Amino acid sequence: MQITLRLEQPQDFRRVEELTREAFWDVHCPGCDEHYLAHILRDYEGFIPELDYVAEILEESGAEPVLAGNIMYCEAYIEADHGDRYPVLTFGPISVLPLYQRMGIGSTLIKHSKEIAKELGHKLIVIYGDPDYYQRFGFVAAENYGIKGKDGYFSPALQICELQSNTLQGISGKFHEGKIYEPNPKAAAEFDRSFPAREKGFKPSQLRFQDLLAQSHL
Repeated sequence: MQITLRLEQPQDFRRVEELTREAFWDVHCPGCDEHYLAHILRDYEGFIPELDYVAEILEESGAEPVLAGNIMYCEAYIEADHGDRYPVLTFGPISVLPLYQRMGIGSTLIKHSKEIAKELGHKLIVIYGDPDYYQRFGFVAAENYGIKGKDGYFSPALQICELQSNTLQGISGKFHEGKIYEPNPKAAAEFDRSFPAREKGFKPSQLRFQDLLAQSHL
């Protein structure tokens, strides 16, 4: 199986939203809204198209490539305790079609985009995600740096990866990913109705998500 990465193009938009819906359905909660997030991110002022990559899979010579994965990045910031703001990157959604998960596609997208981000001069990536997965890419608990969520709580799901050394030396504060990552539920539900109807259900991953939320602390 050959994995090819390229920047997302307008003709990819709907297919990326479709694969994002497939990737996240019932993962964190019944149903999902990550496909709506992908839809609205492209018009967000903090969106970074230079880091919006798709992964295509070629399973055999002569076959049409399959659009199997995507990663999107946005600008965010850390509000330091002394009041200054420090620009950072955040990514998400990162999506891989269920049929192609655990084949290295997500890893390839993350590693490649991290290198491009570093080449572009970015210093720091801050995300919310499962530490058991992201630690392999150099992410560590934001709590190690004294960085909380905007709600003032430390969370094991909040993680940091320095692209340049000592970026956060002497800095602590709160991470703000932006209101774009809190999509309107009614708008998300309306957007979802443009896709084939699908029943919402339960997956064990929802318990992991709830467990990470429960570990938040002051």
